[in-house]
Amino acid sequence: MQQQEVKQLFEKNKALLSGHFKLSSGLHSDAYFQSALILQYPNEAEKLGAEIAALVKSENIKIDTVVSPALGGLIIGQEVARSLGVRAIFTERVDGQVMLRRGFSVVKDEKILVVEDVITTGLSTREVINAIQEQGAKAAAVASLVDRSAGKADFGVPKFSLLTLEVKSYKESDCPMCKLGAAAVKPGSRK
Repeated sequence: MQQQEVKQLFEKNKALLSGHFKLSSGLHSDAYFQSALILQYPNEAEKLGAEIAALVKSENIKIDTVVSPALGGLIIGQEVARSLGVRAIFTERVDGQVMLRRGFSVVKDEKILVVEDVITTGLSTREVINAIQEQGAKAAAVASLVDRSAGKADFGVPKFSLLTLEVKSYKESDCPMCKLGAAAVKPGSRK
């Protein structure tokens, strides 16, 4: 699947929003990728998961488990794991701390693929990596539907994205939309 096809899929499903948004990172942007509007269709989710899995397989990276952050990474992580033939688990944020819950665990040296829907600064992905490393597992690679950092987010492991582009993000104090008096909307899952 070509990057332009992925972008068109977001546009077709009205999942590439324009406006004034406060992102989970706290940054502001005039664009927001609402992946859930695509992933609500199981056939699309399965196809996108298979595309990400194919990228990982093409590099011969051994993966034991897919770990995704709740909430955004759950569906795509499940579909990538299905295509790789491995289990899918997820982290949750409890009192500001990202952790494995619900009986999920990883073991020493387990090779993890961290799967996100959208990477902006990489904070959520880094928090997942830290959570699995605390239990002795190793991040073997990172993957996402969209990398809006234009590849700048670095995790020290191979990274795969179906769509890589630069979407400007601003600190609130530097946000041109705030300076015009426009109110920011927070469509993400993190408070």
